Amino acid sequence: MSSAPDIDVLVLGGAGVDTIVYVPELPLPFADSYTIRPGIETRAGQTGDFVALGLSALGLRTHHLDMLGEDPEGDLVRALHRDHGIPLTEVPQPAGTKRAVNLVGPDGRRLSLYDGTRGGDADRLPEDTVLALASASRHAHVSITQPCALALPVLRSAGVTVSTDLHDWDGENPYHASFAHAADVVFLSAAALDDPERTMRGIVAHGRAREVVATAGADGAYLLADGELTRVPAVAPPSPVVDSNGAGDAFAAAYLFGRLTGEPPRRSALYGAVAGAHACTVPSTRTDGIGRAALLARVAGLDAAS
Repeated sequence: MSSAPDIDVLVLGGAGVDTIVYVPELPLPFADSYTIRPGIETRAGQTGDFVALGLSALGLRTHHLDMLGEDPEGDLVRALHRDHGIPLTEVPQPAGTKRAVNLVGPDGRRLSLYDGTRGGDADRLPEDTVLALASASRHAHVSITQPCALALPVLRSAGVTVSTDLHDWDGENPYHASFAHAADVVFLSAAALDDPERTMRGIVAHGRAREVVATAGADGAYLLADGELTRVPAVAPPSPVVDSNGAGDAFAAAYLFGRLTGEPPRRSALYGAVAGAHACTVPSTRTDGIGRAALLARVAGLDAAS
């Protein structure tokens, strides 16, 4: 008889560093220079980091696996995981730790500039490492960074369920499709989709997924589960919106929390909506995920009000 898994969620990829720049408006008009307030700050936290932080804040045993460089950015990522008590298995990245610049407007909208030099086609997560961690996990959440595509067959061989976030996929790019069709649960943004339902049903028709969620910002989200499409209303943030960075990652983390604690898809999507709304009230310079008690209390409040 096999022992119970030691890890609730293995997060693959998406570790990196962002430099946050608050700008007076987006798009930013051309000018020779701008004076930026409250300033420019570099901190650890990209999509995999945010999902890992969100899962851990909700009490799930989380482990993060990715490639990191021996550089100041890598040190920031290591410190972030150490400070939050999240185990991190790192694979050497000679090209350096992933980094980006996020321009954030007064309304919380974000424009991200990713450094395309921090990685290459030869990047690999060792199969034996992926297999060992996946075999000790209940679930794996896969970022769409390049090394993770090659890890998908290994995860499947380990028998672990898989989720992924396609972010602003247009429904056509074949790179994203490989992740979409290998996952049991798929998250994506509806921002670049003319017909979210068509794209969501296409994911189900061509892959393994039985649950697909397309987030739509202030318009809530679309949930496709068991062949039925429903709308998930947006949840009012508990305080003023300052930044949308990390809202999708928070949604995914809370949805997975619901799923792994036995909740049905609609309930899990409500958890996601509450966590996403909370994330919009947290400045990009911080990495605070909603805790389990706060999440359940806000959901209970919504239940009582309905």
